[in-house]
Amino acid sequence: MNKTLKLILCITLTLSIGAISGIATASGINGWYVTLNKPTFNPPNYLFGPVWSMLYILMGISFYLVLQANNSIVRKRAIIIFCTQLILNFFWSFLFFKFQLVGLAFAEIIFIWLSILAMIFTFYKINKTASYLQIPYLLWVSFASVLNGSIWMLN
Repeated sequence: MNKTLKLILCITLTLSIGAISGIATASGINGWYVTLNKPTFNPPNYLFGPVWSMLYILMGISFYLVLQANNSIVRKRAIIIFCTQLILNFFWSFLFFKFQLVGLAFAEIIFIWLSILAMIFTFYKINKTASYLQIPYLLWVSFASVLNGSIWMLN
């Protein structure tokens, strides 16, 4: 497969996962979420879309870089970890916004954070740039974890 097409497909995959999750849970964001008590450091709602879009683009680029590596056990492990974190990421919005299970969403976001950390370490063995591209994602999910936990405690 052409490298440019593979890169586009990797980015499209991650953006699509985020878009599907976002569209499916948007009613909770504009409805139930507005009524919650939130900490003072809660960012404005309009910030989440652009931040997540950029993170999904970085994820896609990073995944593409890993896919370019020679087939190996580490590469297979990296692909599994990547897919696992992406699936966890997808379902977090449903737990939090759709089903309003803030405590369960908090538990899951901890697993997302751990899977991102595992992804960073595994990607590093394959392609350092792919690993570094995940650092903003880890930082944002760290912040989101604190935010999720705070909202859970306040409500």
